[in-house]
Amino acid sequence: MERIYKIQSQNLDVFYRDFQALHAINMDIEQNKVTALIGPSGCGKSTFLRSLNRLNELIAGTSIKGQVYLDQQPIYTKELDVVALRKKVGMVFQKPSVFPMSIYDNIAYGPRIHGIRQKHQIDNIVERSLRAANLWEEVNNRLNSPASRLSGGQQQRLVIARVLAVDPEVILMDEPASALDPISTSRLEELIAKLKNKYTIVIVTHNMQQAARVSDYTGFFLNGELIEFNQTDELFVNPRDKRTEDYITGRFG
Repeated sequence: MERIYKIQSQNLDVFYRDFQALHAINMDIEQNKVTALIGPSGCGKSTFLRSLNRLNELIAGTSIKGQVYLDQQPIYTKELDVVALRKKVGMVFQKPSVFPMSIYDNIAYGPRIHGIRQKHQIDNIVERSLRAANLWEEVNNRLNSPASRLSGGQQQRLVIARVLAVDPEVILMDEPASALDPISTSRLEELIAKLKNKYTIVIVTHNMQQAARVSDYTGFFLNGELIEFNQTDELFVNPRDKRTEDYITGRFG
């Protein structure tokens, strides 16, 4: 079956003022697959992730060379609507960032921003998004209670539901399980496996076992370079580069 690439980066360089954080990154990210980005701290994983929906531009002094394509359309152009891009390519951060409002209003926030006002429409979006994030059964009887009262794992799934509420096509996840307990992490991984049927997912993780469990493809970054990119099973069992082997076997990093 022919592979369909949702995102492609070509010779992507990212600079933070004089520091070059990424060096000529070329990566083809397949549609409806999970792609994991691994590597030691400071190696460029999160910088690359943020490049996929232009979030790096929010950091002062950032400059970019090369290009990223979404559905074969360049995203680094002056004509592109960045708000529309970030609606298509949503982000889930390391620490769950729930808004200081009710569970319901957390989910409704995005649709309202994008012009949906009818209560029955928003009700449907809230329920659909919470169901998709495997959270509906746990919160449907307390939608008006503060989101801050949810557990850490529930808050992370709420943030995912909030991303889903605006109908994205790609979900970026920056170490989404790093602050979670093992049970919450397991639930999150089950959710990722379910979501890839509808969405393309790119996840940064420091957890080798997690990358092996959840991803179809894995990219190993080191010092701002993409050292190796392959199907996850192949990369972990038969790495082509000794630096990859050293990292995944714990010899460094």
